[in-house]
Amino acid sequence: MNKKNVLIIGGGGREHAIVYSLSRSPKVGKIYCLPGNAGIAQLAECHSEYKATDLDGIVAFVRSHPDIYMTVVAPDDPLAMGLVDRLESEGFRAFGPRANGARLEASKSFAKNLMKKYGIPTAGYEVFTDYDSARAYLDECTYPTVLKADGLALGKGVLICETKEQAINGLKEIMLDKAFGSAGNTLVIEDFLVGFECSALAFCDGKTIVPMTTSQDHKRALNDNKGLNTGGMATFSPSYKVSADMEKRIYAEVLKPTLDALIGEGIEFKGVLYAGLMIDGDEIKVLEYNARFGDPETQVILPRLKTDLFDIFEACIDGTLADLNIEWTGNTAVCIILASGGYPEAYEKGKEITFGVTDEGVIVFHAGTAEKDGKIVTSGGRVLGVTALAPTLKQARDLSYANVKNITFDKVHYRTDILKEL
Repeated sequence: MNKKNVLIIGGGGREHAIVYSLSRSPKVGKIYCLPGNAGIAQLAECHSEYKATDLDGIVAFVRSHPDIYMTVVAPDDPLAMGLVDRLESEGFRAFGPRANGARLEASKSFAKNLMKKYGIPTAGYEVFTDYDSARAYLDECTYPTVLKADGLALGKGVLICETKEQAINGLKEIMLDKAFGSAGNTLVIEDFLVGFECSALAFCDGKTIVPMTTSQDHKRALNDNKGLNTGGMATFSPSYKVSADMEKRIYAEVLKPTLDALIGEGIEFKGVLYAGLMIDGDEIKVLEYNARFGDPETQVILPRLKTDLFDIFEACIDGTLADLNIEWTGNTAVCIILASGGYPEAYEKGKEITFGVTDEGVIVFHAGTAEKDGKIVTSGGRVLGVTALAPTLKQARDLSYANVKNITFDKVHYRTDILKEL
């Protein structure tokens, strides 16, 4: 078999999970990763001198490596910046939506207006481009209310405000102090929704959308869903709260209508569509969209995938997804994130990580790690994700926590309450 070489863009836990899955495909040869991390480097040739947002550098790298068959663009920023467009314009094969499709994530106001136009269920909202109008609107709001920076903010541009005072402070932070940079030039003020959150991811080829298995993310930094919002502190799959009937409804009321809306706007969306949902009883509403695999959802979804991920990427690019039968294993997965002390605010880097023995059924995905003087050290807020696979969520949870205890670094922080209800 003529194996194909693949390039992955990104350097977090999500990318490690993608590299891990592709490395198990008999159809994949050499894997490159820009920039990669210390864990990915065990499976791929990493080039840490490149940033995921260095579009010129990445295109030049692909140009100078004619052996690269396909480039998988995993993070949000390069997708929104049009990396897939750039690669395709030079005749290179790329997985991920073009910039017009990535707007679904890169602009919350674009996403909200699309949902309103096409009748996709979401919370009531208003969009503001100036501080004074937004400030006046806060006098009319019911509380809690939600403030969302319009652009990309590393999963942190959302503030849940319990009181008007909190909302006024949050508004100043986003629109005047530019806490999230230009992402806060436009602001969405949204009704607060109650219920439980669920992540619904799907593969798209521009005309067909195929749901992945469900998962559930934990955003708050501290136990009992307290503390600041993060990029994600733990996740599990499948979501035990989502019934088979609810899964069908998510497809019929959210995923398929979203693809139809994009087609209606003249957007050919190829890649991964992610709908963050709030479910309350029988009511399903979309909180947000992402235009790529979630992090840390990917670390529990891909290990449960039975079908070859390379075949899925091929089908999405070629528009042949309808011909592919995507299958999942019957097991469950839980991923606990080990973070640097202080995350998501200020934290120190360069802490040496000590790894114990990893049990069977456990994969340690690297996120914020680097190699220094032959040692693996911390280099980010979210450092590692310990994913455990087992027949039940309770077993997977216990296995993950048992292996978390075998990994140490100075000021390590993780939540200890994931799935405590089981």
